Amino acid sequence: SVPIAKQLASIKALQKGSDLEKAFATAALVYNNYADPESKLSKSETKSLLQSQFWHFIQGQENKPKYQEIISSLDEGSENKINFEDFMIMLVSLTLMSDLLQEIKNVKTTK
Repeated sequence: SVPIAKQLASIKALQKGSDLEKAFATAALVYNNYADPESKLSKSETKSLLQSQFWHFIQGQENKPKYQEIISSLDEGSENKINFEDFMIMLVSLTLMSDLLQEIKNVKTTK
């Protein structure tokens, strides 16, 4: 498979894109690389993706009720699949509750 950085570099519109645009494009590319031909993820694939690609954001969140709710929804036996929109909502939700977010907020932005 082609590395995400190389996929990102191949998108002409993003060659002069902002950091934010590249961040969202990277999230979309990661999702697409895991998704099935219908552009959806099974719940178990979603959980695997979060554990392998979003570990630093979810690490230490196991005792938070909202985290437990999100992860338990992925453990349900239902055959429902996750689309990109739901995946992005999940990423934002996990980011907002993450301890890492506070550390990011504390990063110095001036020299």
